[in-house]
Amino acid sequence: MLYGVECWPTKRRHVQQLSVAKMQMLRWFCGHTRRDGVRNEVIRDRVGVAPIEEKLIQHRLRWFGHVQRRHPEALVRNGVLERVDNVKRGRGRSKLTWDESVKIRETLRIEISLKR
Repeated sequence: MLYGVECWPTKRRHVQQLSVAKMQMLRWFCGHTRRDGVRNEVIRDRVGVAPIEEKLIQHRLRWFGHVQRRHPEALVRNGVLERVDNVKRGRGRSKLTWDESVKIRETLRIEISLKR
């Protein structure tokens, strides 16, 4: 279900859809339905599975580490970490590169966890 997730341009809608699909599978695995009134956290604890959002972040950061360790001339490193300037873009804000989006999401996650 998460094959290649480290390269997906995920949005909140995608994460929500993945979370719903995963919970449906876990409920089926445990033999519960939505009508039973069993909370998602209880099912996750019973099966021993982490939330899908954490798994997405783990996959993305692991792949980012692999890219960072490659030599600077590697194609994957140039394609991920550098912005292409000679391409004509449309109006509006410029698109974030993959590493910029990872850094922004991680700083937001760290700030949220520090507030708790």
